[in-house]
This record gives sequence, structure tokens and C-alpha cells, in this order.
Amino acid sequence: MKLPTLLGICLAVTACAQVQTNSTLSADAASALAYPVSKRVEQVDHYPAVDGSQIAVADPYRWLEELDSSDTRDWIAAQNQTTNAYLTRIADRNAIHTRLSTLWNFERFGVPVKHGGRYFYTRNNGLQNQAVLYVTEALDQSPAVLLDPNQLSEDGTVALSGAEVSEDGRWLAYGTSSGGSDWQQWRVREVASGVDTGDQVDWVKFSSASWAKDGSGFYYSRYDQPEDGDPLKAVNEQHKVYFHRLGTAQSEDRLIYSRPDEPQWGFNAQVTEDGRYLLITSFQGTDERNRIFYQRLDTADAPVETLVGELTAAFNFIDNDGDVFYFLTDLDAPRYRVVATDISRPGNWSTLVAEGDATLVGASAIGDKLVLEYLRDAHSELRITDRGGRIERDVQLPGLGSVSGLEGSRQSSETFYSFTGFTTPPSVYRLDVESGLSTLYQNPSTPLDESRFETRQVFYPSKDGTQIPIFITARKGITLDGTAPTLLYGYGGFNIPVTPSYKVPIAVWLDMGGVYAVANLRGGGEYGGEWHEAGMKLNKQNVFDDFAAAAEYLIAENWTRPSRLAILGGSNGGLLAAATAQQRPELFAATVPIVGVLDMLRFNQFTIGWAWESDYGSPQDPVEFAALRAYSPLHNLQSGVNYPATLIVTGDHDDRVFPAHSFKYAAALQATYQGERPMLIRVETRGGHGAGKPTAKQINEWTDILGFLKAQLEF
Repeated sequence: MKLPTLLGICLAVTACAQVQTNSTLSADAASALAYPVSKRVEQVDHYPAVDGSQIAVADPYRWLEELDSSDTRDWIAAQNQTTNAYLTRIADRNAIHTRLSTLWNFERFGVPVKHGGRYFYTRNNGLQNQAVLYVTEALDQSPAVLLDPNQLSEDGTVALSGAEVSEDGRWLAYGTSSGGSDWQQWRVREVASGVDTGDQVDWVKFSSASWAKDGSGFYYSRYDQPEDGDPLKAVNEQHKVYFHRLGTAQSEDRLIYSRPDEPQWGFNAQVTEDGRYLLITSFQGTDERNRIFYQRLDTADAPVETLVGELTAAFNFIDNDGDVFYFLTDLDAPRYRVVATDISRPGNWSTLVAEGDATLVGASAIGDKLVLEYLRDAHSELRITDRGGRIERDVQLPGLGSVSGLEGSRQSSETFYSFTGFTTPPSVYRLDVESGLSTLYQNPSTPLDESRFETRQVFYPSKDGTQIPIFITARKGITLDGTAPTLLYGYGGFNIPVTPSYKVPIAVWLDMGGVYAVANLRGGGEYGGEWHEAGMKLNKQNVFDDFAAAAEYLIAENWTRPSRLAILGGSNGGLLAAATAQQRPELFAATVPIVGVLDMLRFNQFTIGWAWESDYGSPQDPVEFAALRAYSPLHNLQSGVNYPATLIVTGDHDDRVFPAHSFKYAAALQATYQGERPMLIRVETRGGHGAGKPTAKQINEWTDILGFLKAQLEF
């Protein structure tokens, strides 16, 4: 069972409805801000230049990398005090908080999966901090609570981050994460009794669990325990695959595969549905290309063998018929195809589903069919084929939106999927792949009248003439007079597509009279490998140009004007928002970089940051260093520039994007900027990169973000 993403990590936005005030800031809040003093230290690093020399780069706020030092903790407290003093004086703050709470309070369902005659799914009744996992014998019966994460901590900061049910439906392996961390702790619960067995595995990260066919235990991947015990300082290397047998201690877990000679290889292990093979996918950083290994489980002491030994393409396992394995791959197909190979003759790939004009982003084997998900101009299409790839039918979707789910088995023709759009909350559908019939199973009812809004998709030219798609959502019948407060979002990296989805803060923003625009920038995965490569490494500037061109389009088409335009992004999108605001400050009134990668010369020094070199390049490479330094937000601040008002958002223990990125950038921005606009940082305590953040904290965070934007855009 794969847990659905209930709220996006990079964009958890809801919309404020019917907040009626134009006086957004009190006189005190609008007055000049006195920022906490950020001391400077004499720290200089040297990087290689193209001519062989060394380039000296000062890093005066290096001390903020010591997250738990008394100086850093005092700095965080002082910054939060300054930010809170400003935000709490925004006149509309209480109304925004109330509207967020109201619109967030609707029932939300995850996509059901079936194991051993039981259905498992998540449900949040509205304002629960964490979704609850339920089990039922039939979908028309009342379910039983199997696991309620809200009982695991008083403040709701322990989240259910992974769940896998054994094939017979008897056992649940579940992972939990605390305080937004990527680190997981896995336990086992008996489904019938709802009682934990006492099994526990620690130091799991970037891994699911996969049960043995007989339910005797599960495979998982982990790192070694950090030597100093500090998970935030641990460099994530030497991933290893283990098998945990039920009823034994983790110290007895059997090591299945590791590569001491390749410390940066990561692994995910999966048992095939027939139970005959363990498939090990090896990833290297965030490179979408991967290696494939396998082990025969029906042969005692079988070695791990190599199927794909080099980083030539992405291979995503779909299913197998004995020794014939099926993969979704971009090998010789930038927009992906489905291939088959006989593992007794590796490298012999036969095409089942050829590359098409849309990007094939998902393939599931259900019953005797393949269910294929395509992206056409960044929105979903579904198609059913037979096992040989022959098209049988297209599945009619409710509109322009995104699909997720589609898990199933060869033993059943039933599967479920979730459909969502910018103004359509996630609805769950049951799909019979034999008949192609798709029926509504769960349709949430929200406090917002979504029929008042509409989404349109248009294309605009970037700086080099490339046509970029953009979704624009607004009230129906809006007058294009250049006055609409507009929030522009983008991501543009790591081959990740940005597709339509419903976010409560965006719903609130729309209901406040705002316009919401999402640009599908190069660097993402909307159009396959070539689109991704056009926005990575030495081509990264294209992404910022695409984003700035989106702003220019919105202004030229009279949707908005610079004084009413704000940009927002998270993680890699936080880099996007900060860099674009620096490069084109005249286009924006405000920017909100959330958990952003902002120090492009030291991103590879912390936790999993080294893995991002596949997309960003390496600061130790002279050519790539020059490109990184040219746009690194921390290193390109200039005095005398009227930068947009800025609210930096991070968590004090984000173990994915190290929070010192945001700390150092805030210190440098406050020291450099000489105007009257606010340059603030909001640091969430007991907060990480975003996954698993409790509802109460999300509402508080978005109260601050939307209040800040409303004040800066003055509407």
C-alpha cells in the first residue's frame, strides 16, 4: 500500500474566501523593521576556476550552519519574534485563519488498496492533524480504525510516512516520521487485532517495505546509525538492503545487498507479485536513470545478479511473467515507452507500448491489462491496453486534472484512482479494467463553491522563444484590467511534473479575489527527458527565464501588474522564487521561498544534498561552479536594489534541504537590502521539509503566508 500525498511538500496552499478588507496593515506593522543583528565571521572558501586558478568566496554566516548552537538558537528566536510582531499586526490575519480553518474542514479519502480480501485506505475527517488508516471487509461497510497517527504525539508531529500490507492482509508494516524528518521508524501491526508485534527497525530513509510472499518478513533499505547520533548532520551514504524476519531484533536482520565501493548508490527492494524474485532498483542521487539487480527467491542462497548495470536510462518495474520482466523506460524514448525483456538474455528489449506524443508517466499491471497514465500538456490521460500493449480503450476523466493511485494485482480487475484539479478536491473512483467502467466511490463535499472558478491553459513564449504552458485559475467572468492580485507558482527541476491539484490555501486565495497561475517550466517532467535536460545544470538559467516570462505574460495580458504580483515556490521551487526575484525584482511585489535551496556552493555538504548534483552540477567542477555562482541566491544579493518583499519559510530541523540555506540567506538579505519592504524569515519549530506536517501547523503557516501576501499586494 502506498500512502497518498495528502498535501504537497513544495506547495501546500489553500485559498481564503470572502475576506473583506482593504486596510491590510496597521501603521505599526508598516513602519520600518529593526532586524536582529547577524554577526559576521571571517570564513573564506576557495573554488576552482576554468583557468585553473582558485576563486575566493566569503561565507560570513557560516556559523548558522551549527543548528543547535546557542548562538543559532538565539538567532532563530529573535528572527521569529521580529516576524511574528510584523505578521500579527496584519489586520486581516484572524479572518484569514478562520477562513482557512473553515475550508480545510472537509472529509478527505485516500485511494483504497486490497490485500487478502480486505480494503485499506486513509481518511481525514477535516481538521485532524494526520489522516487515519482504516480497514474494512467491504467498501459499503463501516470501516475499523487500524492506525491513528494522531495518538502518537500530542502536537500531531508524528506522521504515518509509509504503509505496506502483506499479501494475505494479515500484517501491516508501517513507517512513522517525527517532526517532519525524512528518517523513518518501521513497526509491524497485526491487522485483525490492531496490536503491534514489537518488531521495530530504525534509521530507514528513502525506502518502502516489501513483504515476502509468505508474510514471514519484509525487505527494506536503511543507512547506518550516524556516528555522533545527530541525524541532521549525517551525510546519507552507504544505503543497504536488509530482510527483517518477524519476531526478531533488528540486529539479526539479514543483509541482502550493499555496495561499499559505491557509497552514493541508493536501493529500493521489491518482491515480485509471484514471489519468485527480489528486484533491487539502484538510484544514484536524484538522477532518474537507474540500475536494476535481482535475486531469485525460489533458489536457496541465490546471488544478486545484474540486469541493468550502467546509468543508461530510467527503468521502472511494472510486472513479470516468469523470467520476462516489464518496465516503463525512457531508453531511446524521451517520453517513455513500455518494454519487455527476458532476464536470461539481458539487454534484449522489445517494445510493447511505443513512445507517443504525450509523456507516459505511469504504468500498472492490473488483472490481465496494463493501465497507462499519460501527461498531455501537464494534465492526465488514462488508457487501458492488453498485456501485449494493444490499445483497448481510453478512460474518460472528469476534466482537466491529475490522476494518482492505480494499484492492483493480477488476481483482480479492480483498481482505484484519485482525480483532482485546481478547483476540484480529490475524488476517488473505482475502475474495472475489463469493462473500462469508472465509477465514483468518494466525492468530498467542501465548504467552497468551486463552480464559481475556472481554469484555463495557455502557452507563452520564454526568453528564447520556447513555448511554455501555464494554468491560470480565477473567478469566472473576471475583468482583465491589470488589478487582480496574482500568485505565480513554479518548480522546474528534477524531472518532476507540476500538474493540477487542489490545495486549500489556494482555494482561500481564489475566494479572496486572487488569481493563481502555475507555469510548467523547463527542468520539470511535463514533456520527458529533453524538457528536463533543458533546465538542468548549465541550462538552469532557462528555468528562471521561463518563470520571469510567465510574469511578463500575465502583466502583458492585463491579468495583473507588478505591484499586484507575487511568486512562491518550495524546495527547488524556493530556489526558483528567490533567484527570479533577484534577477527580475521589477516584476514582483513579493516572494515566498519555502524550504529553498539557496546556497548553491554548499548544498552538497549536508544530508542528501550531494544527490542534487545530478540536476544542479557540482561546485567543485570549474564550469558548473561558474553557472551555480551566477544564480546562487546567497551569492548574488546587491545593495541598492529594491527587492520584492520576502518571507522566507523553513523548518528548524529540515533534514532534506538543510535549514542553514534559509538562515544564511535571511541574514545576508537583511544586511544587504536598504529599502522599506519587509525581509522576514519564519522558522517552524518541530518542522522539517513539509511532509507529515500536522493540519494545525499548516493552517498557522498559511495564515502567515497569505496574510503577508495580502499586505504586500495591498488588496
